Order: sequence, then C-alpha cells, then structure tokens
Amino acid sequence: MTTEPSVAPAIRVQGIEKSFGDLQVLRGVDFEVPTGSIFALLGSNGAGKTTLVRILSTLSKADAGTATVHGFDVSGRAGDVRELISLTGQFAAVDDVLTGRENLMLVARLRHLKNPGRIADDLLERFSLAEAGTRRASTYSGGMRRRLDIAMSLIGDPPVIVLDEPTTGLDPQARIEVWATVKELAGRGTTVLLTTQYLDEAEQLADRIAILHKGAILQNGTLAELKKLLPAAEVEYVEKQPSLEDVFLALVGDTGGTDTTGDRTVAAGKECG
Repeated sequence: MTTEPSVAPAIRVQGIEKSFGDLQVLRGVDFEVPTGSIFALLGSNGAGKTTLVRILSTLSKADAGTATVHGFDVSGRAGDVRELISLTGQFAAVDDVLTGRENLMLVARLRHLKNPGRIADDLLERFSLAEAGTRRASTYSGGMRRRLDIAMSLIGDPPVIVLDEPTTGLDPQARIEVWATVKELAGRGTTVLLTTQYLDEAEQLADRIAILHKGAILQNGTLAELKKLLPAAEVEYVEKQPSLEDVFLALVGDTGGTDTTGDRTVAAGKECG
C-alpha cells in the first residue's frame, strides 16, 4: 500500500439511488472519502447506511448513480473493487469453535497467502490479542471479538476498510478499544468508511462526517464545519459533575486521561436562544 498522498478520493459516490419496491431507500447520495482518512456516515436506523455499504462492497447494485473505489466502478469493475475493499459488518464474523489464531489463519489460507501462521501472529500482536490467540473465540469479550473481526478483515492489506456500525452492542470499555483500533488503522494509511448511529463515535473518530437522513445527505463536512451550522455560543461558567462514563472508567481502572477527581469548574457552551 502506498504512503504517498493521492489526489483522487479513495471512494467517490455520485447520485446513488436505491429502492426496494415502492420504498426509496437512497435518494441521490453524493460524497467523497479522501485517501487515508476516517469518514463517518452518521444516521439513525433506517437512514440507508447499510444499503449504501452493500452497494460500495459490490453486494448490491444501485438503481441509478455511480460509485468508485480508487477509480474502479463498483458495478462494472466489481472484481477489482473486491481486491481493494474489506467489509466488517454489524456482527463479528468470527468462528467461535476456532481459536483467535485459527480464525486468522483460515482467512489467510482462503486468500491463498503464504505463511498464514506468521500473518496470524503478526495481527494478534498488532491488535493486542497475542495472549488470547490460543483460546477459542467463544471465550472472547465483545471488544476482543470485534478486534479479531477487524484483524481478519485486514488480511491481504486492503487499502479501504468499511466498518458498518462496528460498536453496536458493545459495552463502554469495548467501544473505546474499537475506537483505538480504528484510529490505528487510519494512522497506518488505511482509508476507513465508518457507518454509525452514535454521535460521540463520529465526533471521536471522523475526519469528515456526512449526516444521512431518509436516504439523503443533509450535511457533509469536518466537525468544526458542522458546528458552525449552529448559532454562536456564549460562554458561562458552570460546575460539572463527573459523567457516568468518567465513573465507569475510573472504577474499571482505565481513565484514559479523564479527570474523575470530583467536582470541577469548566467553561461550557450555551446556545443562544
């Protein structure tokens, strides 16, 4: 995978439409994902996120419009697109009977790669699963299973990875583990398209965010650009109690640098009426 910047976007979506019978799910969707970035497609259930993901990953065909991955049309060049993209769905595609290492080796063998054992060991180390590598996946926590699932999707070094609601059903600590994994992927130059219904997830991870509602993109921009859409805020001083997340992470011993020492005075924004 090249580390040189690319002028062309990794993913380009133009005018994509999709209907199922009388139900129009996508209504002319347009966006571009820069190479090596994290792009969040933010929307509630039923917004059309998964349908769009299926189109981009060549599992479904659009009724109208075009979509390309590194210049290859997802419809006309589906084989080339599959070589470039890896999809991780909403539920971990892990074989519970196999160990973590065996899951990884199986995928490497299916992709006809040399040294599947070494590939598995490298990924177990990279995703902090080395100590659990010989355990059956059925014994893994939710966060471990999701990290293993993402590791499996990276076998073969695809330059683009699509994560369809990767933290659905995970507890707070497991979500943070997955967030760290996604950031690490982008840090290595992988382009990440992330679909999510969680506002904090998009805020924490994404370089750019597109808000998808009822099959159409309402807004698309950086977090700073999207915040400018709201009225200007005035600053007042308020006393802020620790949040439930602060308490949870303090109790489990992973504060992540969050101040949980008690009451503190902070500057908070208040929207003008």
